[in-house]
Amino acid sequence: MSVGMLNLPAQFAEIKDEVLAEVRDIFETQTFILGARVKKIEEQMAALAGAKFAIGVSSGTDALLLSVMALKPKSGDEVITTPYTFFATASSIIRAGATPVFVDVDEDTFNLRADLAEQAVTQRTRALLPVHLFGQMVAPSEWITLAKKHNLLIIEDAAQAVGAKREGIVAGGFGQLACFSFYPTKNLGGAGDGGMVLSNDDALAYDVRINRVHGGKDRYFHDQIGICGRLDEIQAAVLAVKFRYLDKWNVRRRAIAKMYNEQLAGTPVTCPKEASGAYHTYHQYVIRAPRRDELMEHLKSKGIGNMIYYPIPLHLQKCFDFLGGKPGQFPVSERLARETVALPMSSELTDAEVQEVTKAVREFYGNAGA
Repeated sequence: MSVGMLNLPAQFAEIKDEVLAEVRDIFETQTFILGARVKKIEEQMAALAGAKFAIGVSSGTDALLLSVMALKPKSGDEVITTPYTFFATASSIIRAGATPVFVDVDEDTFNLRADLAEQAVTQRTRALLPVHLFGQMVAPSEWITLAKKHNLLIIEDAAQAVGAKREGIVAGGFGQLACFSFYPTKNLGGAGDGGMVLSNDDALAYDVRINRVHGGKDRYFHDQIGICGRLDEIQAAVLAVKFRYLDKWNVRRRAIAKMYNEQLAGTPVTCPKEASGAYHTYHQYVIRAPRRDELMEHLKSKGIGNMIYYPIPLHLQKCFDFLGGKPGQFPVSERLARETVALPMSSELTDAEVQEVTKAVREFYGNAGA
């Protein structure tokens, strides 16, 4: 039995009639940009995290870019973040005119360590940008305390964590700005690119809102140099339909993770660890595996999907050479890049498919004499 990384066709089959009805209406009314459906998904996302403002944007990357732009960074301003994340986390900082400062991550959760972030704070630090990686939030209390102590802003990169919770707070609910991605593979994914920025700060939200339309409150009058970063109605329509299923899908993801944990117990792999007080949504189910590359080849030979997130930490990416990153600088991030692999994960994954994946993992280590 082959098992893909995710099964979007199966997900679509469940909601097909609802989605097509919405899309059909959009084409009949010919309202494609920033209409009622964008407003609806903005309201849904704001309510989910208890945020005052929600601004639909064109991608998770643009959510990050617009958020850092809202800080109005000056040359030399720094934003502390993680090297073990998707490229856009750091590239958006640079594109907005600031400098990313990397610190290492936790061995168990793979998330940015607040204690190391504090050691990296300087007079040039403007903001903290922790990532809720793979669907597990950082601890809000640690970051709120750190930000208040040093008078810093928090930008949550919640691109992989729609609906995740920790300490009674929902992802997107404690930063001055929070960024989401609706890329199709996410647990709340559209039919293309899309994103969202949440905020409780009037001034920051205003900046994001006007900068998504070229920096103008009124058409053809530009107060700032913004971007074309709008969320379109088709994406919003798909997302608003899927939003109704989000809780159910997240519950299923957690059940799948529990099955993985149980069926991989006793093998040499290290399963994801859910932090105390966390509600992990498992955007990805990422294990640490001895002989990772050999395991991946074995899974591939069985028709089982797998993926590395992420093979090169950001401080070692060629395009960031100018930041001066060196091998060995962030040892945990570098070990994770060498040792981790994501197994198939989606709410549509069947129990039998989970068993097929874990059977293949056990077979590999058994045959290898592990």
